[in-house]
Amino acid sequence: MRILDKYILKKYLSSFALVLALLIPIAIAIDISEKVDKFLRHANLSVGEIIRDYYVNFVIIYGNTFLPLALFIAVIFFTSKLAGNTEIIAIHSAKISFTRFLKPYFIGATLVTVFSLAMNHFVVPNSNKTFSEFNRTYIKNKNQNTTYLSNVNLQLGPNDYIFIKNFTTDRNMGYNFSYEIFDGNKLKFKLMSDNIRWIEKDSTYSLINYKKRYIFSDRDSIKSGTKLDTTFNFMPNDLVSIDYMAKEMNSIKLNEFINQSKARGVSNLNTYLVELHKRTSLPISSYILTLLAVSLASKKRRGGMGVNLAIGISLMFLYVFFLKISEVLGAGADTNSFFMVWMPNLFFGAIALYLYIKNAKK
Repeated sequence: MRILDKYILKKYLSSFALVLALLIPIAIAIDISEKVDKFLRHANLSVGEIIRDYYVNFVIIYGNTFLPLALFIAVIFFTSKLAGNTEIIAIHSAKISFTRFLKPYFIGATLVTVFSLAMNHFVVPNSNKTFSEFNRTYIKNKNQNTTYLSNVNLQLGPNDYIFIKNFTTDRNMGYNFSYEIFDGNKLKFKLMSDNIRWIEKDSTYSLINYKKRYIFSDRDSIKSGTKLDTTFNFMPNDLVSIDYMAKEMNSIKLNEFINQSKARGVSNLNTYLVELHKRTSLPISSYILTLLAVSLASKKRRGGMGVNLAIGISLMFLYVFFLKISEVLGAGADTNSFFMVWMPNLFFGAIALYLYIKNAKK
């Protein structure tokens, strides 16, 4: 590795660490200002518990979320500084091509990507579990449970699942409900209904226009009726945390759950697939954002570093916007979750490639 490579790599990693170290305390300060009154409501909640169970995991979760933003700003910042000091002109004068100039940047991006992949697939899920439990226990108002849910899959036990097309927790009512029991990967029983409603005073569920299907080795038996009152091993509020199930499983367990559910015929697993694909797509964006940032900032501009930072931050917020939109669309039943999750990377990758080609020709 040349002295130049070591110099750029050192700047890359130190600038990245500095930006990340600035963003996280700001996020913590904002969060404390919003949550301090909720912490004080619980006399039995100690400062040690708040730090250990909430803010340690807060740093892990949000620090990992801020990685692309911190990386992009850091690369624009120090590359603009190199361009402003005419160091990049000197590098090109030494007959070092733009492609060769990118080598230490991509070494740095590889280090960040490997670290982020390990965090996303194994560390962050464990932190999400503790963080979510703390939120549900001490922060969220249990009386505010008005939520509209769609395409809910929930495993009640080793061999039984429920699926609800739509459910509203304020009315405790859902539509297109099914309950399935498996023996291995073979379906043994299925209960379907047009509507399902939670009857709180009786602690039962009321099914409207139901149909029971018993599957035997040589025949099926079907029974139907207008109304059925029964019980299930879940409460309406359990459906609200269905999205957290994916976030709280490490990737090995999540992949096993998805494969098992597919084998058992569960129809919509896009919520889980989005979470699984996102854990890889976000770290890989380090390469794309690095290439985009270098291509933007390597040219000396009349407005200096401020112009590059303004352009870069605008693009970063656009990237985050695309990322959130793609996650929501990817969770839908009729979409390709893999394509939707990777769409922001493909779009911004195309922009980065165009700018790279433009710079490489000079």
